[in-house]
Amino acid sequence: MIRFDNVAKRYPTGREGLAGVSLQVEPGELVFVTGHSGAGKSTLLKLIGLLERATRGQVWVNERNLNRLKARDVPYHRREVGMIFQDHRLLADRTVFDNVALPLVVAGMGHQEIQRRVRAALDKVGLLGKERSQPISLSGGEQQRVGIARALVSKPPVLLADEPTGNLDPELSREIMELFLQFNQVGVTMLIATHDVDLIRGFGKRIVQLREGRILHDSGAAA
Repeated sequence: MIRFDNVAKRYPTGREGLAGVSLQVEPGELVFVTGHSGAGKSTLLKLIGLLERATRGQVWVNERNLNRLKARDVPYHRREVGMIFQDHRLLADRTVFDNVALPLVVAGMGHQEIQRRVRAALDKVGLLGKERSQPISLSGGEQQRVGIARALVSKPPVLLADEPTGNLDPELSREIMELFLQFNQVGVTMLIATHDVDLIRGFGKRIVQLREGRILHDSGAAA
């Protein structure tokens, strides 16, 4: 499903985001990616979503070599990779419904199918009654749920979350993580970048720890 072969990413400033990372994530697997700020967590997710391209090495997603993907094919790839951000990135001048519908509108989906999918996604995250609300009227946890619904509405096989609980209190953080576990149980492949090691240890899932752009420890690696 996802494979990194000796991947490095160097930014124009000279900073090295990743340095020789090799990693394989199986279909339907949930992997937590941990490490201090600057360890490479966000860079790893951005390479999968093609928000960045690798400087060296090969990145494969769904049997597709991202290094060889042409610019015109990037939007099609991104439709198969849902992304959730710490800062939600919701459009303040659009309703909750319109924010969630945006990926489907961009994809040219029909009106009735958009209505059905958006309501189903909002129902999954417990926000069906908030579809006409403005994002500013929601709590931080509710805004994060809107972001999750938007990432899920296209039914992508891969879901990436970059510090999705970074701005939430412990109780809300656990609720969001348990929501991700439910999606994973129906076959969605997930990578979740988080610094909250105490929270994720109890879930019994694979944890990949990064330090200075390299894998320091992988709980799913063969002994």
